[in-house]
Parts: sequence; C-alpha cells; structure tokens
Amino acid sequence: MSSLKKNRTRVAFGDVVGLSNVRSKNPSADGFERYVGLEHLEPGDLKIRSWGDIADGTTFTSVFKQGQVLFGKRRAYQRKVAVADFSGVCSGDIYVLEPKGDDLLPELLPFICQTEAFFDHAVGTSAGSLSPRTNWKSLATFEFSLPPLAEQRRIAEVLQAADATGESTLRLIEQIRIVEASLFRKLIGAASTMPTPLGELIVKSPRNGCSAHPSTAPTGHWVLALSAISKWGYRAGELKPVEKTSEMEAAILMEGDLVLSRSNTRELVGLPAIFPESRDDVSYPDTMMRLTLDKSRVRTRFIEHFLRSQDGRRQVQSYAAGTSASMKKINGTNLKKVIVSLMSLQEQDSMQERLDQFQLARSCALDRLVSSALLKSRLLDEAIPGDQEQ
Repeated sequence: MSSLKKNRTRVAFGDVVGLSNVRSKNPSADGFERYVGLEHLEPGDLKIRSWGDIADGTTFTSVFKQGQVLFGKRRAYQRKVAVADFSGVCSGDIYVLEPKGDDLLPELLPFICQTEAFFDHAVGTSAGSLSPRTNWKSLATFEFSLPPLAEQRRIAEVLQAADATGESTLRLIEQIRIVEASLFRKLIGAASTMPTPLGELIVKSPRNGCSAHPSTAPTGHWVLALSAISKWGYRAGELKPVEKTSEMEAAILMEGDLVLSRSNTRELVGLPAIFPESRDDVSYPDTMMRLTLDKSRVRTRFIEHFLRSQDGRRQVQSYAAGTSASMKKINGTNLKKVIVSLMSLQEQDSMQERLDQFQLARSCALDRLVSSALLKSRLLDEAIPGDQEQ
C-alpha cells in the first residue's frame, strides 16, 4: 500500500461526499418493501443481512437506494456502516451517503467510513450522554488523503478482496452451524427425552445485566456489546469500556456463564452464548440475561444447543413481544415456560462428544475471520490515512 500514497490531495469528507435527504411520506405507495433500522446493521459488516417489512408498519421516511452507504450516526462507536444492495427506507439515526462529484469512487466510500480515523472523528464529535449522536456538519469536516482515481481503483480492489475473504469465511461458519443444528435435531429425535420446562432447570431466576454509557478512555472494565451474541455463538472482541460501578460488579461474567439476548430483532432475540474467556473484567448488559442452571440435571452446552435449535427458536420467538415491528423482547417469566427435550446427563455428554467436532471447526473458522478482519483494518489505515496523519 505504501506505493499508493503519491499525488494525494487533502480533502474534507463533505467536499467529496454528499448527504442524501430524499424522503418518502408513504414508503409502501412509493414501491418500497423493506426498511432498515440501526438494529439491522452489524458492526464491521458492510452487508445488510436483515431488515423489516414495510407491510408490518414503520415510521421511517429516509430513502436509500442500491449502492448508497448507510452510516449509523447514533452511538458511532458501534461502527455500523453498510452498502445497500436494495432500496428502501431507514431510520433517521442513519445517514445515507453517496459520492459528490467525480473525485471519489463509489466503491471506496464505504471503506473510508470504516477507517479508525473516521470512527474516531465521528465519536469525538458526538454529543449526548445516553445516546450520543454525531451531526453532519461535524462529520463533514473529517479530513483524509484522497488519491487519484486510478489509485482509488487499485485500493478498492484490494479492500474488496479482503472483504470477500471475510464473507467466504462467514458462509463457511454458517454452513457449519446448519450441519451442527441438523445433527442435534437428529440426535434429539432418536433419544428418549422428557419434556421439561426450562424453569425447572434453572436454580436462580434469570437476571438482567447492567448497561452504562461507554467511556471514551480506558477504564480497565468492559461490558459486552449485544453483537457479542451471534447466530453461531459467542463473538469475541465485542466489548465497550465502562466505569466499574457496583451494578457492573454484580453483572461480572465468569468463564462458562450462559447469557442470552433478551432484546433484539426477532431473528436474534433469545439467542444464547457461553462466555468462554477466563477473566473477571467483563460484565453483561441489560439487553441480556444470565441463566444459572442446575448442573445435576443439565449441561450448559446442551441448553445452548437446544435454545439454538429449531424447536427452541420457535418457542422463544413465540414468547417474544414488543410494540416495534423489528425489536422484540423476552422476559424471564416467559423464558421459563420453554419446554426442553431433556435427556439424561450421560446422553447429553455422549451427544456433546459428537458435536465437539463442529465446535473445533467453527473455532478455526472464527480465528480465520478475526485474522481477515485485522488484515483488512491494517490495509484500510495504510491506504486511507485520516486527519491524524498530516
């Protein structure tokens, strides 16, 4: 990338990027079918993988079109940037961006928005305590070095290749998850099981965590981001620095703790994850709850598998409620009603031995995904230096 730093021009973001202000008073009548909220954008992921149906109702009016870049202006530290591959409407907390003029290639814009310098600027210019937001006037002042168009194309090709590597790894992880779920369903179907309410397998009432405004400086203590629970399990590195209050201390996680997402999109609400890290400086937020299981009757890994299974997901989603068409919540009372297909501890252990091969394969794929993300991050900051590199 060092060879791509010649003949660059120092520009302000607002000089080459425009903010779209197109609105739709009646999205359905205007032919739009999908809407996107902040909850539909995944940190660090340029692809929009979930959305809401306008037919279910929405108050969003900001129009985006295929190819435009969506940037979450609220809580910019969450690093939510995506490229639209369809048209629709989105939340007012999302900026719809596109190149202004011919000096910036559209393919390069999303990567500029993913640089450390850009996020640092967005977070540094945000205002508000509980839900800090950056404004367009401030965001437009971000400065970076813009190369000639020919070099922009070369940079975009390299970054797109790095992004494609991560995308292929995500597909591999998803295939592992599908095969694992299929085997779990087959083993459950062949076993002698006893329908048991989850509430009978919990020794303490499910307890919500604690959330606090992220600190702008290192504190030595962290809280999990909601994105730490993914479709395939725990996602490492999804942490936010917070002050270590007494409430945070009460929500500190221990290795092996089972948490689940109690407030999320319908697709993700109720998904479980086992905290795998040996440390005592991480708490869980109030958008999650912790389950303390009766180890004499059930293994933590078995419950994680069941709550991710087709039967478990169907039950959890049926209990999830909420006034929003996209965000749903499940409480401890309803979670206890979920009927688990319980088998003996010996059968659970035997099943886990067969499922461990998928855990190993997924861990290897996740390591590859992390390495790919780190490589992309280094390439980004080398190729598109921001205002800290004068």
